[in-house]
Amino acid sequence: MSQRRHLAWALLAASALLVLAGLACGSDGWSWPAWGGGDDGFIVSQIRAPRTLGAWLVGALLGLAGAIAQGLFRNPLADPYLLGSASGASLAVVAVLAASALGGVAVAWSAADGLARLGLVGAAFAGALGGVLLTLVLARGARETSRLLLAGVVVGVVLTALGDLLASAAPEALRGRQVFMLGTTSFLGWGSVGWLAAGLLLIVPVAWRLAAVLDALTLGEDSAMSLGLALPRWRLVLVAALALATGLAVSQAGLVAFVGLVSPHLVRRWAPAPHGYTVLASTAAGGALLLAADVLARSLIAPQELPVGVVTAVLGGGYLLWLLYRRRVG
Repeated sequence: MSQRRHLAWALLAASALLVLAGLACGSDGWSWPAWGGGDDGFIVSQIRAPRTLGAWLVGALLGLAGAIAQGLFRNPLADPYLLGSASGASLAVVAVLAASALGGVAVAWSAADGLARLGLVGAAFAGALGGVLLTLVLARGARETSRLLLAGVVVGVVLTALGDLLASAAPEALRGRQVFMLGTTSFLGWGSVGWLAAGLLLIVPVAWRLAAVLDALTLGEDSAMSLGLALPRWRLVLVAALALATGLAVSQAGLVAFVGLVSPHLVRRWAPAPHGYTVLASTAAGGALLLAADVLARSLIAPQELPVGVVTAVLGGGYLLWLLYRRRVG
């Protein structure tokens, strides 16, 4: 119990410190936030603040989705993109960019125009949900975990190939697709924060309420069924929560790697617990991880920025390699 309490306080303190760092970190280096009028106040209140909060919320959604995916598939290597959401979102974004390029309209993932940006965000969200829906159709629902997993892999391969084909037909879409694939928090505004917060407030209670189902699944499907659980129905609800969390995160920040995979690993390593605690702690850990990566992406080579997805891939991949090395040595 003390480990769980310590981890909870550590995540809370880390998130608070990282929020302050996010408010102080900008393209011109580090400066103490000024909330008054003038250019400094505008930069902090309209650029740094929504980006900082939005990055935490995106990471929180990915951490939550990762905890659900790993519990649902009983696999510590499961990530939020496993059911075709990433490939579906990528295909939808490429389709919009390709159609705009072929039609002579200049649109990019980083478009500043509000309508263009809304169209890309909506396409990414619809594509992510569409990829998961196609997976469910091919798997004939959520009755069998192995069939669901296999269908997700097939859908991911096929939709990725279609996205590559579209990008080849419209090379102008390649740049926007690359930005989307690498992940970015640069264009998160207060509108994005509102959508992300609403989604998180909706999904967290559902995941926490169904944590007992994830605990039962760790015993095996037969044992879970013997407990009187309607597994197909609750598995479908969990898949829907996973799809919604992933779709919201992807639509606002692109494909940010490793956050959803690593967050539950960190929580289980430092404070092993039933899924009720793991789901909530993974949510906070995901938010802290992505916000830390965002601060690093802004500050390492300022005034230029690194793609935040590259930073998370280096940090997350390095952590997993370290785990593998420790297990091999041990």
